[in-house]
Amino acid sequence: MRHVIALDVGGTGMKAALVGVDTAPSGEASAGPPVLLHEARRPTGRERGPDAVVEAVLGFAAELRDLGAARYGAPAAAAGVAVPGIVDEDTGTAVYAANLGWRDVPMRALLSERLGGVPVALGHDVRAGGLAEGRIGAGRDADRFLFVPLGTGIAGAIGIGGRIEAGAHGSAGEIGHIVVRPGGRACGCGRRGCLETVASAAAVGRDWAAVCGDPRAGAADAAKAVESGDERARAVWQNAVDALADGLVTGLTLLDPRTLIIGGGLAEAGDTLFTPLREAVRRRVTFQRLPSIVPAALGDAAGCLGAGLLAWDLLSTEVTA
Repeated sequence: MRHVIALDVGGTGMKAALVGVDTAPSGEASAGPPVLLHEARRPTGRERGPDAVVEAVLGFAAELRDLGAARYGAPAAAAGVAVPGIVDEDTGTAVYAANLGWRDVPMRALLSERLGGVPVALGHDVRAGGLAEGRIGAGRDADRFLFVPLGTGIAGAIGIGGRIEAGAHGSAGEIGHIVVRPGGRACGCGRRGCLETVASAAAVGRDWAAVCGDPRAGAADAAKAVESGDERARAVWQNAVDALADGLVTGLTLLDPRTLIIGGGLAEAGDTLFTPLREAVRRRVTFQRLPSIVPAALGDAAGCLGAGLLAWDLLSTEVTA
């Protein structure tokens, strides 16, 4: 079974998979969906420092290579790795990742060397997730979409004609840093009132914890309280929904997507999020065309699947070159 290694590196944990690649008689990778042959998770060990995280990634990939060779008779044909922060996909460099302490890590070269010289693709975690949602998830029928996962922060992936736009400097889609509440909470980017300071899962959890008096409460607890009719929770929730709608309308005004795909922790609230969000966006549009607003289909597997697709694309490119 021809296969690739896929790695999705987060702030505290890594998700990995061996992904089967269907091939045509010519040897070219087919357009069918990827097949997950093996999945695994592991902590990054970031408390031991940035160099230890790099070694953890490389060691995890090497273990997957050995496992694939033992099970399927040959090592992986390629590898894809998705990482957070600022990523230079052309040079294969993890330029900056605050949660991991990385600066200018030549991840593609390091990983290729550890894996015996196989081709390696390096991508941004959210853009990789958007790639997967666009090809095999909620955006597979949309020629233009915006994928927005709502987690610890908020980011975005801009899907255009089957590809994800990285931007001139690798930072396209950072919708979480649109200022929606001028003069509001301080953001890690250095500004105040950014979207992710109000509407991320972390922000909702923090606000609900302050209101309900339980410091352990999170966004999921807020959603449950909303569903039970708690007026305090509804106020917290609506504040986040309104801010999110403001940010999304700015995004759709600039990009005119056919579909808005919402993922991450808040999206797990289902209609508790999507019903008021669709209405809030509808109230704000004027000349803009209202896009479909749908939940992500792939959950937290999107980044790993996207990394696999990046590796798969390398194989396709090699065949056609």
